Amino acid sequence: MSPFRISGLIDHEEALDQALVALLEANPALRPLYEIGGKPPLRKRAPGFKGLAGIIVSQQVSTASAAAIWKRVENRFPALDIGDILASDDAALQACGLSRPKIRTLRAIAEAVDSGQLDFNRLGTGSIEDAFQSLVAVKGIGPWTADLYLLFCLGHADALPAGDLALQEAAKMGFDLSQRPSAQALTELAEAWRPWRGVAAKLLWAYYGAMKRRIGEPS
Repeated sequence: MSPFRISGLIDHEEALDQALVALLEANPALRPLYEIGGKPPLRKRAPGFKGLAGIIVSQQVSTASAAAIWKRVENRFPALDIGDILASDDAALQACGLSRPKIRTLRAIAEAVDSGQLDFNRLGTGSIEDAFQSLVAVKGIGPWTADLYLLFCLGHADALPAGDLALQEAAKMGFDLSQRPSAQALTELAEAWRPWRGVAAKLLWAYYGAMKRRIGEPS
């Protein structure tokens, strides 16, 4: 296995282990959170349309609901490529549990891929900034969705979904802030974590889950 590069990808367990060591050495303030949350899971998704569709499906619903909807989607469309979305009517997609906004977003992505506007292969070879801009250029894909794709599907070590409420709550608890930070405030706080902001996000999610379990709330 090739050695981990600081500017490389977090796409396997060894890379995550080494990135965590580097992150914690550079940012000792994160160590107490790591000691509570432990090593975060890699949670790697396959890149491409199916991986991005999975992120879209999981938005604004509980983990259990997202899993149930995704199971119905996979049962109906085992391969789940853009052809499935372009060829299906809304009724078939709604029967899987997809909302109208999510159907519109999936269609917009499928059409962008079909027209050549969005090229998943190029997303994995260019810079993180270019990949982000290519994603948010598609109607329905916001910064949070784009950053999740960059982090979990492409494994970019520095992708930070700063709009994620769980990350904001984790920062509030972990750093004893008076209020939950906004996306902008979390972005500013995370400057010290470069070039491992995505690794820090994984650590914060693990810490958030552990803290919620401590107080008996679902994470």
